[in-house]
Amino acid sequence: MSFERAPGTKQVKYGTAGFRGPADDGQMGFIVKRSGITAALRSRKLGKATGLMITASHNPVRDNGVKVTEPLGEMLVPNWEGLATDLTNADDLNAEIAKVIKSEEISSSSEGLVILGRDTRPSSAELSFAATEGIIQAQSRSLNLGVVTTPQLHYLTYKINKGTPVFNLNLDLYYSDFTNAFLEITKNSGNLGSVEVDCANGVGLLAGAQFAKRLESKVNIKLTNAGDGLLNHDCGADFVKTGQRAPVGSEMKEGVRYCSVDGDADRLVYYFLRAGKFFLLDGDRIACLIATYLQKRLGKDSSVNFGVVQTAYANGASTNYLSALGIKTVCTKTGVKHLHHAALDFDIGVYFEANGHGTVLFNDSAIAKLEKEGHSEILALAKLVNQTVGDAFSDMLAVEAVLYLLNWSIEDWAAMYSDYPNRLMKVKIANRADIQVTNAERTCIAPAGLQDKLNSLVATVANGRSFVRASGTEDVVRVYAEANTAENCDKLSIAVANLVFDMADGQGDKPSL
Repeated sequence: MSFERAPGTKQVKYGTAGFRGPADDGQMGFIVKRSGITAALRSRKLGKATGLMITASHNPVRDNGVKVTEPLGEMLVPNWEGLATDLTNADDLNAEIAKVIKSEEISSSSEGLVILGRDTRPSSAELSFAATEGIIQAQSRSLNLGVVTTPQLHYLTYKINKGTPVFNLNLDLYYSDFTNAFLEITKNSGNLGSVEVDCANGVGLLAGAQFAKRLESKVNIKLTNAGDGLLNHDCGADFVKTGQRAPVGSEMKEGVRYCSVDGDADRLVYYFLRAGKFFLLDGDRIACLIATYLQKRLGKDSSVNFGVVQTAYANGASTNYLSALGIKTVCTKTGVKHLHHAALDFDIGVYFEANGHGTVLFNDSAIAKLEKEGHSEILALAKLVNQTVGDAFSDMLAVEAVLYLLNWSIEDWAAMYSDYPNRLMKVKIANRADIQVTNAERTCIAPAGLQDKLNSLVATVANGRSFVRASGTEDVVRVYAEANTAENCDKLSIAVANLVFDMADGQGDKPSL
């Protein structure tokens, strides 16, 4: 079994999701091995454990991927993304390793520790051997957790760097921490009813089963798509969010709460039947729910500075809702690493992408202020959310707890605001680099004149909003549009898509709905 890179192999780039691609073309083996080297060198550089997760998240089962975790559970820092790219593409691997050791001033006597995890994909077990081979080659040790969710890998990497001994580092620690936090914050409640969880036929089924067993006295957790189908096929958070419909195997009934996680359990969306129709509660709604709770509990006199971080893809109605309540909002570039960084500017930073990936960050100042002001309930919430990364099950428990604490039904949650109709289109162009944006990707600065014409189109519809941004993976431009009605949204969407086609060397047929 060889995990070596063949000369002339197509180059790859480390991005927000790490490396990702087909697992059956022979390329992923060397990519994962070299990612193991990256994680090990990063660990040696810092003198702390790093994490390495083998997963392709919401991608089809034929794909796989790998990403490196920083010691406190954060994503790999930007300058090391470049080093990871160089190491993975190097023709002379040993020379590239020596180059990194020299440039990063890594001691030749140092030894790293990498916490390794994988999802349930058929290709993941073999790829874990590739990762281990790379870790050993880089003069380091690995602690293989086996099959885990991505958030579990992040959380346990954080815990070992906060002093948990290696021999105590296991999944029971994760389950106990979040189970106990949920039981504490809901200690005065009876049974909270039922929630049906679509596990996307992924690793989430294992986490879901554990929480269902441990919390059976508080909430009835029923699992669907729990391994009896194909991973992420017609199920999971991405399918539900994109298709605006229930996953396969879900026979929805009135009065029941439903939610879906994705293949590695770091995204969460809720939904239910409202007057007989499917109603989605996405990441925007989760952020607004938690922010509403925080504002109500903190009151006007609190010194705690909290806010919500969104991207341009957040529905304008959610932003208007938060603004009307006087809750601070910040818009960042697309990508969880950008939201996470911006959330750190608040004492309590709430961030969720519309796709359901997000969490709530509490800094040390927030904890001190909350203790001084006697906000024991919010302090309990801080223990319930996985602050290292978006965690579908931690977020689910937080949603269930906040609904209870607000004495809200899922109908009350849905009634916060009405989404503006929106549409996302793709326009194929000759070179995606021709599209340049600024202002958190909301303003197009190239081609010259495109933004002025886009503004004129937006002005033709009520509550209109639109932006364009180049895809990070293919030569297409993503066009987002929203308006007060579905008809106006479609009108604006197709107009902007055709504007991009005409001004950015569109390829193939002109855009149409």
